[in-house]
Amino acid sequence: MRLRFLQCSCGIVLTFALSNALAQASRPAPAEAAYTVKPGDVLAIAVWKEPELQGPVLVRPDGAFSFPLAGQMDARGKTLQELQQQLTERLRKYISDPVVTVSVQEIKGNKVYVIGQVNKPGDFVVNPRVDVMQALSMAGGTTPYAALGDIMILRRADGGEQQAIPFRYPEVIRGRHLAQNITLQAGDVVVVP
Repeated sequence: MRLRFLQCSCGIVLTFALSNALAQASRPAPAEAAYTVKPGDVLAIAVWKEPELQGPVLVRPDGAFSFPLAGQMDARGKTLQELQQQLTERLRKYISDPVVTVSVQEIKGNKVYVIGQVNKPGDFVVNPRVDVMQALSMAGGTTPYAALGDIMILRRADGGEQQAIPFRYPEVIRGRHLAQNITLQAGDVVVVP
């Protein structure tokens, strides 16, 4: 009798655990933020069965680009899917059911700058998830004369004002205050005094 009760209890617990695990597995993972187009990026645009409407397009410094039949398009801050939808709508006036594909051919607009006491200062084209430590590595690391506790990230806000974000390298390499190791944004300047 006890064995029967134990088997039944284990079966119920196991069923509950499996159903809970399956429910969690079927939930979609949180989506990463979609890439937004920046000035300097090169987009590859193609319209299916329209060879004259295919090719690379440079996003100008003002964030716009020109495309045949669609005219001027403002791309700054838009996702590839948003641009694809806008191009499709504009081309629909001239082509029935246009199938438009937009992809990034070259990410040149996502630059960060690392200056000061690093081995290879300069500008670096980065993916949207590069953090401060990775940028310092791209710059060849710091020199022996670097003031590691006084590194700053200069970031220009949308309104044009600049903010200084402190970064204490010694704390981060010791595993403390890791929130300082922020993801860099296009145009950020890492200053290593």
